[in-house]
Amino acid sequence: MFKDKRLDNHDNAATTALQQRSAAGQQPPTSVSCIGSSMSIVGNIECGGPAQVYGKIEGELRATELLIGQGAEVEGSIQAQEVTINGRVKGTVRAVRVKLQGATVEGDIIHRTLSIDERSVFEGMSRRVENPVERRAENLADSSSAAGKTAPKKTVPSPSVAPSAVPATNATNGSLQPN
Repeated sequence: MFKDKRLDNHDNAATTALQQRSAAGQQPPTSVSCIGSSMSIVGNIECGGPAQVYGKIEGELRATELLIGQGAEVEGSIQAQEVTINGRVKGTVRAVRVKLQGATVEGDIIHRTLSIDERSVFEGMSRRVENPVERRAENLADSSSAAGKTAPKKTVPSPSVAPSAVPATNATNGSLQPN
């Protein structure tokens, strides 16, 4: 009955993107899941298709394509094929393609491609891997199998940084030279 004009603009953008995919011969998804600006969710969310977030989420978020809209806040890990962030994220982002557009991200981004516009703020580590979404399962398997084969750690003392107390002599003329 009543529509929020902000959401109407987002719906138009999503519809345009779906029409472009359809024109390119790609199968458009059946629906786009949306978490509105007045929603706040605590818990893990898994979406089998594209999702748009304009509200607040605390927990793990998974989708095929993900848009974190302007004003949205996500505190937790994100995993998707493609992620566009216009809002705030605090946590690890794993995606094949990551775009930061006026975003604030505090956490690590594991990606194949990453683009950051000049309005975005990113504080964390960025690491490029060939398949960031599947690496997570591999890393968990590697760490569990390696747990039984852990080699003992060696402690190697670091060299002294302080100058030596004995002055060196110049071999040519026998004069003392400081280190």
